[in-house]
Amino acid sequence: MGSRPVSLDEFDGLDGVAPAPPGAGRTAPGTGGRVTALAGSRSGGVVRPAYPAGPGTAAPAGAPAGPGSPDHPPPGPYTPPAEFSADRGAPGSLLDPGTERDPYPLYRALRGTFPLVYDEPFGAWLVSRYADVRAALADPRLAAPAPGPVPAHGAYRDVVAPALGDRISATLRAGVERVAHVLASRLASRQEVDLVAEFCQWLPAAAAVAALGLPYEDTARVHAWCRTGLDHLGGPHPGLDAHLRPHLARRRAHPGDDLLSALCAARPAGRPLPDEAVTALAGTVLGAAGETTARALASFLANLLDHPDRFGLLRARPELTGAAWAESLRRDPPLQIVARRALEPVGPIPEGATVACLLGSAGRDPARFADPDRFDLFRADPGDLAYGSGPHHCLGVPLARLTAEGALRALLTVLPGLRRAPGPRPRAEGLVSRSPRTLPVCPR
Repeated sequence: MGSRPVSLDEFDGLDGVAPAPPGAGRTAPGTGGRVTALAGSRSGGVVRPAYPAGPGTAAPAGAPAGPGSPDHPPPGPYTPPAEFSADRGAPGSLLDPGTERDPYPLYRALRGTFPLVYDEPFGAWLVSRYADVRAALADPRLAAPAPGPVPAHGAYRDVVAPALGDRISATLRAGVERVAHVLASRLASRQEVDLVAEFCQWLPAAAAVAALGLPYEDTARVHAWCRTGLDHLGGPHPGLDAHLRPHLARRRAHPGDDLLSALCAARPAGRPLPDEAVTALAGTVLGAAGETTARALASFLANLLDHPDRFGLLRARPELTGAAWAESLRRDPPLQIVARRALEPVGPIPEGATVACLLGSAGRDPARFADPDRFDLFRADPGDLAYGSGPHHCLGVPLARLTAEGALRALLTVLPGLRRAPGPRPRAEGLVSRSPRTLPVCPR
């Protein structure tokens, strides 16, 4: 791509990446260079963690338990470092050769010395440390691009969480596990299969279809929609509205115990949601069950297959499945980069510029996590950034967790001898979205 600034809309074929807002790709004022950085040190600069931080240290006993917990208050506004240096050499660009194959050396360099850097080829300001990423995602001055005319991540966002609560969670869990069991059973007699292509790519869409109470035959349609633009931001998608309208009419007349019925029955401010809002919210659930959750599931299973003893442990102690899922999301988030747009100047970041929050770097910050490259099933606080944070927290998170739990239970039950296939192990791939593209396994 040379030295031409590349806006994030060139990556919108990858799930979860928003188009670049105005200002993306322009040279930072006064820099005159390819990559410019805000100098900083581990002990100073951006927003500090809530506990004393240093390489190789973790939160001590009594430290904040994680985003969203009563003991971990929301972060304050994102505060860039005071010193700006336009002429310092920076470690490189996200678009440098080799970064897509292995971004972690660059992430380490960014966290260590360049906590905020303007990457001209990529067209964005990069934020790489955990505390800074968390603060940036929650800062109202750094906004997610609007998903469409219906504020699915705004006024109506809180409607979905109660709908995924205790009242129907058992029904959803049973539906997810039933689908997972069917998919796993189809693999049982095979000598070798690709778990990504034949399980991970299909289960999330099938689980979302089951959660909404749609016919199982809609799974292929939803899978195709997710590959042609339907994502977790809830924007409009051709065909979705027309397909759901008859289902909405039936649910309003004869509600069931599925998620679509719960959305139709919701009455925020004492009035039912309009069909447009229900369709948009259903679209966020279906979109979240697309490539993002499929990638997260592939990384989750790859981490477990790399540690076969963990399978036995989770079979004996299934209550640890949620912790294993959260740890996999920390170590290998499906979305490595989340874009924000600056609504006003934020330190040296100009209004309208793109800010790239590097979730893949934040999750491996040694100032926040001890031994961050290790997959640790017993990590006390793996954080909660993988599906976004703050006011733009992804609506599909509860369903993704149910999907992962159902997937693991089905695989442990139907394929107790599941293991990696002999031969080279495929590496994770991708710059903005990242996961193993294939996962060859022996089912028996």
